[in-house]
Amino acid sequence: MIDEFIGSGLSKELIVVIISALPIIELRGSIPVGMGLFQLPWYQALGLAIIGNLLPVPFLLLFFQALVKYIRRVRVGGKLLNPLIQHTERHTAAIEKYERIGLMAFVALPLPWTGAWTGAMAASLLGIKFKSAFFSILAGVIISGAIVTTLFQTGWVGAVIAGLGLSGLALLGFWKT
Repeated sequence: MIDEFIGSGLSKELIVVIISALPIIELRGSIPVGMGLFQLPWYQALGLAIIGNLLPVPFLLLFFQALVKYIRRVRVGGKLLNPLIQHTERHTAAIEKYERIGLMAFVALPLPWTGAWTGAMAASLLGIKFKSAFFSILAGVIISGAIVTTLFQTGWVGAVIAGLGLSGLALLGFWKT
């Protein structure tokens, strides 16, 4: 896919923005492409990734529920959309409980199926107001971008440190409950 973008004559900056706007890949994929493949400075790759990752958010927040209703009317559309919605609904408990902070934390985790797309869909399904949802997602995207950028720059050492830190937070969370 990236080869097709490169061969299309698009600028490398625009390619980073486009990759970041894609669901599932989001900035977790665009930052390594920007910094590694295109040799962009970290701050430029991070900025472009944040911009691209936020592009679909307002549309998802405003139109996702209407889109779901429309797609569910079509048999094939419902079969494709239902697993995504079920996955999102399974993760809405923490978001629902902590609302803005929960949404920000959900988006901030740079893992598959967490991010701006899923966070915006969850916020839409939960009826979180646009302004609160957008700024929570913005904060989560910035945190996620900082994590991915740091991990990319530090390599395995950063991954081990991040893993230990997240494990420590998880143990602390289990211990408190």
